[in-house]
Amino acid sequence: MLLQIHWDIDPAIFRTEIPFPFFGPLNLSPRWYGLLFASGFLIGFYLMRHVFEREGKPEQDLDFLLFYLLGGTIIGARLGHILFYAPSYYFSNPVEIPMIQRGGLASHGGLIGVVLAIWIYCQRRDDQPFVWLLDRLAAPVTLTGSLIRLGNFFNSEILGVPTDLPWGVVFERAARLREGIPEAPLHPVQLYESICYFLIFVLLWRLYQRWGADTPRGMLVGMFFTLIFGVRIVLEFFKMRQIHFEATLPLGLSMGQLLSIPAVALGIWLWARASKPSSSPVRQ
Repeated sequence: MLLQIHWDIDPAIFRTEIPFPFFGPLNLSPRWYGLLFASGFLIGFYLMRHVFEREGKPEQDLDFLLFYLLGGTIIGARLGHILFYAPSYYFSNPVEIPMIQRGGLASHGGLIGVVLAIWIYCQRRDDQPFVWLLDRLAAPVTLTGSLIRLGNFFNSEILGVPTDLPWGVVFERAARLREGIPEAPLHPVQLYESICYFLIFVLLWRLYQRWGADTPRGMLVGMFFTLIFGVRIVLEFFKMRQIHFEATLPLGLSMGQLLSIPAVALGIWLWARASKPSSSPVRQ
């Protein structure tokens, strides 16, 4: 049996100052979150290179695809946080909208941004239809999500509710620096999500490896939406409320749960439609 786990890791990998004449020292402090975020995109790039090689797509397009995905993720996640969680604050302080270094990224917004970026990318590539590409990106995006949640753990953010289970984590840094965080064992819900997403990644990638070009159109992306956001709905019950107004939402649900419900419904629709051999193909 594990005892209480005390977590007090600096979110920065290291901290140093680089002297600059006339301008003063430059503080350099790369973070674990950024490393894991970038690692997800890097690994995803190599997974997609395997996909493009296997299905005879031009590998030079991967650089453009990575650019679209990065832009869609960052812009979508930032706008999602602003619109879903703190619109009044940011509309009153618009100068802070681009300050992502202060935190404030929403995974639902990031996914919307990714889907829109992929749609734009596909408009000039007839050999890479929209839903075809969504199916192939489902596994790499899931792996990236798993690594990002691990980054949230290093940042001591998105904390769980108190627990007496033996693997409860005392987030000492968060309790010391932020009001309202108890110095008591909490559910390491970031790790729950990271593990679940990794298992979903393994499932999606193995299915693609089995089917390849014969993957039913819309199957993998349908599974992605259903499983990822189904997990999100369940695990939200183990999280602390992130925004005060969530207490007023219907049925006691969080904003994350409300945003996940239509995503699960879309996933079930895509999954069911792709599963029927007699049905017409999903529109590209």
